[in-house]
Amino acid sequence: MDIVCALRTFLRVAEAGSFSAAAIDLKLTQPAVSRQVSALEAQLDTRLLHRSTTALALTSEGERMIPMALRVIEAVEALGESAGPEGTASGKVRLSLPAPLGLYMSDRFATLLDRHPELFVELLFREEPSDLIEEGIDLEVRLGAVADSSLICRRIGWTTAFLVASPSYLEKRSMPRNFEDLSRHDCICYSRGGSGRSWQFSNGADEVAVRIAPRLVLDNAVAVHRAVLAGAGIAILTHILATPDIGAGRLVNLVPDFPPARLPINLVYSSRRNMPLRVRTIIEYLVAAMQEDPFMASSSGGPWRAMEET
Repeated sequence: MDIVCALRTFLRVAEAGSFSAAAIDLKLTQPAVSRQVSALEAQLDTRLLHRSTTALALTSEGERMIPMALRVIEAVEALGESAGPEGTASGKVRLSLPAPLGLYMSDRFATLLDRHPELFVELLFREEPSDLIEEGIDLEVRLGAVADSSLICRRIGWTTAFLVASPSYLEKRSMPRNFEDLSRHDCICYSRGGSGRSWQFSNGADEVAVRIAPRLVLDNAVAVHRAVLAGAGIAILTHILATPDIGAGRLVNLVPDFPPARLPINLVYSSRRNMPLRVRTIIEYLVAAMQEDPFMASSSGGPWRAMEET
């Protein structure tokens, strides 16, 4: 039995939740997938999955097996890559990140994929933290503090955002003169991580928290962008989405001297040990992409002033 192949199959079954779904992904027959998992259980002398006619679930031994199986596969892949052509990454990397950053990176992957013909990238747009090991995610970008101390966390940049509204909305409701005026405006809330009922602002020296009562709550930043462009209210938008519209006059930057507080952009992953070349390659590319954008590269308080001068 090819135990590495069997471990890969077991992980795919655990992720997909069924033998049939795993078989489709692996381009195998369902009986072949079932036989591989059964052979692995026989080899290990333990049951990894509870099976019934209607459901499939991990046993406690199966749950403990997942991180160990991932380490074995990572080590085998690292060994294979070290024996391959120097500097050429191969295999698939699953990368999870918030939608705006996903759009930013999807514009930039063509060069990397041309450089590494055997590299495959699966982008997952996520607004909430994922279970990296259970979902088989290699890397995840998270905004703000990372609470899970078991993960490796690397800061790769900083957010920059603007408080914005469309000209059509401001014609109906007037320009807010201060933060207190926000209570009399229609606010659009981005509910990432359960937050959004309080907006934080900082000018580099002072910070202000403003309580809001949003009329529209959305859990996706791209949806917030579309709503504010349509004139539904005032919102905080990342520079990735807002900058072109501010420059074109489709959105108005409301408080250029006291912008939304900046958050660290953190890259998280489960372990540094036996990190495959394909994963290291994506990390290096992400870091370089963050540094290309002056709004994300620096923690200093200057990008919004440059924006106001243009």
